[in-house]
Amino acid sequence: MMNAKAAKSWLGALPVADHMIALSTNESAVTEFGIDAGNMFPFWNWVGGRFSVWSAIGMPIALTYGFDVFQEFLNGAKAMDDHFVTAPLSENIPVCLALYGVWNRNFMKRPALAVLPYAQNLDHFAAYLQQTDMESNGKSVDRNGDFISDYETGPIVFGQVGTNGQHAFHQWLHQGTDIVPCEIICIKHTHYDADHHRVLNAHAAAQAQAFFEGRSNADNSHRHYVGARPSVMIKLNDLTPFTMGQLLAMYEHKIFVQGVIWNINSFDQWGVELGKDLAQSLLA
Repeated sequence: MMNAKAAKSWLGALPVADHMIALSTNESAVTEFGIDAGNMFPFWNWVGGRFSVWSAIGMPIALTYGFDVFQEFLNGAKAMDDHFVTAPLSENIPVCLALYGVWNRNFMKRPALAVLPYAQNLDHFAAYLQQTDMESNGKSVDRNGDFISDYETGPIVFGQVGTNGQHAFHQWLHQGTDIVPCEIICIKHTHYDADHHRVLNAHAAAQAQAFFEGRSNADNSHRHYVGARPSVMIKLNDLTPFTMGQLLAMYEHKIFVQGVIWNINSFDQWGVELGKDLAQSLLA
């Protein structure tokens, strides 16, 4: 709302109704602000913001890239939706990823998940997944209203793009005292320099190999890599609006499946609301 008020002030004497649109579920608040109800794009008030990019909330994507691109994005998500609904469990990508995550979190007691995309276009993807996953499954009360005391729920999610991560936290991933599962995302075909991309994919494959195999060194313990560090490699043929839609929907369905297994509501966010309430009191 602070941003909306700032944008309104930039208009000066220009009529707000002619120059602003609203994405909202609250028509009275929209009209009170000065935006014409005919310029209001409603969306479902039962879907959290982190899951609503497929709705009118995707308007900034459509405005930035054009509606044809946004439609391809939606088509990719629909393809993953259909796969999730129809594929056998043993071949169901979101289900397999979810079960892999539950195995690592609950049975192997691993506290975190590193998401490692080897494509500069995905440099904000790990941060996006932090919200999608941790705001959904960071819960300690189940759907019955009971406190959870005998198992863990959502992991810490973090990551960084490509070789930047290798020079930041991969040392900890390879030789740290905590074992952290990794999900490596790489793209087969690129829109950019093919030689650069070939090197980037070689690094992605090398990281997966190093996590799995390690390397023995009886003469120098500092150069001994135990290996057996779990990782999954997710390969896309290319990075397009369609495959981006598939990728986001895949992770959303994975998070939903884990919420079902942990018996938590992945769609509320009461922990976020407390800070908002306290901020209003402090401002007053």
